[in-house]
Amino acid sequence: MTIKTGDAIPSVKVMQSTADGPKEVDTAAMFAGKTVVLFGVPGAFTPTCSAKHLPGFVQHADALRAKGVDVVACMAVNDVFVMGAWGKDQGVADKVAMIADGSADFTKAMGLELDLTARGLGLRCQRFALVAKDGKVTHMALEAPGAFEVSKAEAVLAAL
Repeated sequence: MTIKTGDAIPSVKVMQSTADGPKEVDTAAMFAGKTVVLFGVPGAFTPTCSAKHLPGFVQHADALRAKGVDVVACMAVNDVFVMGAWGKDQGVADKVAMIADGSADFTKAMGLELDLTARGLGLRCQRFALVAKDGKVTHMALEAPGAFEVSKAEAVLAAL
């Protein structure tokens, strides 16, 4: 079942790429007591994700924080080293937390898996953006296949 407005963020262990190296993070702790914007992408270094999705959130990170967002996080079904390299390539610095869901456990717990096996990419995450306050989803934007409208940074800003 796909996560929706009003649902609690599931508690799953994921990895975060940090300046000090990989760090295990419990998603429940990451969202507790905070306003978090989490956006998911099908994969690091993929065309739309690299040209538009992540750069938009980097560009608008300060505006999101000005609207009360404590954490902006990007999540993909990639390993923590790929997420770290992508973050460096995109110049995210401390603007966006790079979250690796390497085994897709968090993606599956949210019901957001996308099977791209036929395209040689395996199990991935659907493109989405959500806002959660103290671990509860207050806004959920799930893209239609191939679309990039409702999950971009500007759309999330407008929803806040």
